[in-house]
Amino acid sequence: MAKALLALALWLCISLPVLAAAPKKAPSWAELKPEQQQVLAPLAADWDKLEPDQKRKWVGIANRYPKMKPDEQARVQRRMQAWAKLTPKERQAARESYKKMEKLPPDKKQGLTKQWEEYNRLPEQERRKLGSKSPKPPAPRGASKSPTGAPSDAPSGIAPAPSPANP
Repeated sequence: MAKALLALALWLCISLPVLAAAPKKAPSWAELKPEQQQVLAPLAADWDKLEPDQKRKWVGIANRYPKMKPDEQARVQRRMQAWAKLTPKERQAARESYKKMEKLPPDKKQGLTKQWEEYNRLPEQERRKLGSKSPKPPAPRGASKSPTGAPSDAPSGIAPAPSPANP
């Protein structure tokens, strides 16, 4: 009897940590609580496409949501809606950009943070103007010239659009 109890105790000691470490299954949309579904509503259409880790992260956010201040809740909703509107390629680019930022030295991170804060202090109209202008990379040396004499930004094989003065 004592040997059986010892064997059972040994088995429990070995198997419980393994069972506890087993990855939890991420919930389907239907398995979420109504409160979680309400908070995560912007992600409903893409929920089944999310990775299990991403689902667990969002569920954690939904669980913390009621304890957040109203301004934090509004920020979470805005960011979630913006994320939901991104295409899969844009989401992947955002993830890669984040990973690159995390690898930057602290001084470069601080500089970028300062630039971001300056940008956010601009009036909405100025930010829209800046956001609508896509930054153009500098033309490489020896770049072909357009008929107006300016370097051509168009990829090879694509003719630049004619200027208004030169249709």
